[in-house]
Amino acid sequence: MTTALLDGVRVLDLTNVLAGPFAGYQLALQGADVLKVEMPGSGDLARQLGADRALGDELLGASFLAQNAGKRSLTVNLKDPDGREALLRAVRESDVLLENFRPGVMERLGLGWKTLRAENPALVYCAISGFGQTGPMRDRPAYDQIIQGLSGMMSVTGTAEATPLRAGFPVADTLGGMAAAYAVAAALVRRGRTGEGAFVDVSMLESALTAMGWVTSNYLITGREPRPMGNENFTAAPSGTFRTGAGHLNIAANRQQQFTTLCRLIGREDLTSDPRFSHPADRKTHRDALRAEVESALAARPAAEWEEILSDAGVPAARVLSLPDALDLDHLAARGFVHTLPFPDGRERPLKVLGSPLRVDDEPAVPAGPPPRLGEHTDAVLAELGYTPAQIAALRERGAV
Repeated sequence: MTTALLDGVRVLDLTNVLAGPFAGYQLALQGADVLKVEMPGSGDLARQLGADRALGDELLGASFLAQNAGKRSLTVNLKDPDGREALLRAVRESDVLLENFRPGVMERLGLGWKTLRAENPALVYCAISGFGQTGPMRDRPAYDQIIQGLSGMMSVTGTAEATPLRAGFPVADTLGGMAAAYAVAAALVRRGRTGEGAFVDVSMLESALTAMGWVTSNYLITGREPRPMGNENFTAAPSGTFRTGAGHLNIAANRQQQFTTLCRLIGREDLTSDPRFSHPADRKTHRDALRAEVESALAARPAAEWEEILSDAGVPAARVLSLPDALDLDHLAARGFVHTLPFPDGRERPLKVLGSPLRVDDEPAVPAGPPPRLGEHTDAVLAELGYTPAQIAALRERGAV
């Protein structure tokens, strides 16, 4: 069996809701032992969130279940001196600490970077926040929608008639979480060479701007301000979403050869010699007229048939699917991307969660187990840290854990 990439790495995950837990989940999928450090009684706010109210009432909200499989839950009251000492013991035995409090909170708790580095000089400390740990906006609160709007994402999403428009999923949160997971992995590589820990400062705002790619770079390099273009691709035409005889089809015929092949397969070879469309730059100028011609030809078949015909000929094309249809693709099943786990409380109901987008040595990354119940592993983890049963009972009595 392949050894997991992060086998033997212990992560203290002090994060809440999405960006931080998403980062911790990516590390857990690669084999890290992730200890989910939560407040006694309430835990991660995501335990109360999600589409099923009953699950939220049981502190097993769908939003929590989605990002915490394979982690262990340790409940610690960080405002209690003995609770802080328990965390410091854990820090001494850990490789990574993740947190997504607002800047300054960990310092006020007596658990800032300087304190933790003194306890464990090899610690990789990763702080995720809306705006980063420095700068005039560092203290502002931020959720995904705040970052989507402030980054310019919403200004280029939708059409000229329907903008600004938020993406239909928390893209800024997940981008920040993925950036944090990448940063932690990179810091661990350096530590492996030098033994030196690191303080990693992840800004969701900067992660969002980075992920906008050419939209951002075109403005920085050429001064061209982006505009919302709906389902069109500003870099080429025909490249966007097209109506067919049944359903919508995304086509990205960005290269000349792809355009020529597309025209041949839809029975419109004449388009290649039309002066409006013969050059890539002209196709962008006359994209609306080109769309009308292409859609007229695509009306002869449903999207599913065109997907096969065009893809087999080397023209990038695929149907526009609903989420349920996307998750039902045979391709994802073949790659082992969706995993079925037992529910944390043992109920007779399968729990389905996503795995990692990475395969290592041709194997999918499988969660080590279901998401934890709140505090499920507290006693076991404290015992690993050297606490006796009597000491654990005393900590519980005073509310420190």
